Amino acid sequence: MIFHPETHYVRFASLALDCGAALAPVDVAYQAYGRLNAARSNAILILHAFSGDAHAAGINPQTGKPGWWDSMIGPGRAFDTDRYYVVCSNVLGGCRGTTGPSSINPATGQPYAMTFPVITIGDMVRLQKMLVDQLGIERLLAVAGGSMGGMQALQWAVSYPDRVAGVIPIAATARHSAQQIAFNEVGRQAIIADPDWNEGNYYATDRKPARGLAVARMVGHITYMSDTSMREKFGRRLRAKEKYGYDFSAEFEVESYLRYRGSEFVNRFDANSYLYITKAMDYFDLTNGSHSLAGVFARVQARFLVLSFTSDWLYPSYQSQEIVRALRSRNLDVAYCELPSAYGHDAFLVEVEEQAELVRGFLARTLRMQAAA
Repeated sequence: MIFHPETHYVRFASLALDCGAALAPVDVAYQAYGRLNAARSNAILILHAFSGDAHAAGINPQTGKPGWWDSMIGPGRAFDTDRYYVVCSNVLGGCRGTTGPSSINPATGQPYAMTFPVITIGDMVRLQKMLVDQLGIERLLAVAGGSMGGMQALQWAVSYPDRVAGVIPIAATARHSAQQIAFNEVGRQAIIADPDWNEGNYYATDRKPARGLAVARMVGHITYMSDTSMREKFGRRLRAKEKYGYDFSAEFEVESYLRYRGSEFVNRFDANSYLYITKAMDYFDLTNGSHSLAGVFARVQARFLVLSFTSDWLYPSYQSQEIVRALRSRNLDVAYCELPSAYGHDAFLVEVEEQAELVRGFLARTLRMQAAA
């Protein structure tokens, strides 16, 4: 049976933001898989990475493509929809149904563009909590996500410690490093330097900052892969030729691949959302500048499964290990595993077999512990 999930939308009257502003109203797009049990104790919130959306599993009826974590969510999979009620929403600031810079500002009747207030990971989580409340879920069995999704999972544990039983941050960090901020800034500047960006006011035109957004995606995509995976996939192979052309066309396979990924991204993502979401990631610091990560976890009640990957140089294992040490210093229930992989940061999306086994066991034990409590 092919599963075609439906996207649902909820509107909230307003949302207070960390920057001091408020958005009113706010729409949230989400998908849900499986059934909520009578005790409402089997709900899992899946948190997507930077360019993800609410379509985490099943076949998208519009595109015919599977969800971004389809290999992990479904009957018998790690997030078993025969056992759990799995929810995934598009983040605040996104462009796939949840309010973001491309949404209409009710005060002007025009897209927010760069008048959209600057947002944080905390704001994203605050809106998710409103959605969870709307769904009548008092306590989540788990929150889980990779990359930016892992940041949101950590924020959930800290902001709403009594609302989460299990936390699964994968290939994530408690704060963005200088290198991570630097890569994001290169992407933002590529967009801003595109003349068609027009200070963010391109929605009413037929010219969008496609070149800048494509370059931003190309840079980002390089960070998601490892040297080994790029060497094995491309090497120095030429595309459709045997000799150099001595020009600036896409001669190498890797050049052609990056150009394709960039152009594909332009068709599904908004350039201003790129600016806002990467800025939210750069602002992310679970300690709020206090430098005491252990102190932040003082009120946390959840148990944790922390995963990282050996070849991930964008979110290297030392950042996950820092989280683990801080949690253990609070005598919290923490399991950690550094998984071997040559895929780089993308491993949590493409190499899921071992990851799935760990998640499956963690969820089953968390459910048993919650039932016995």
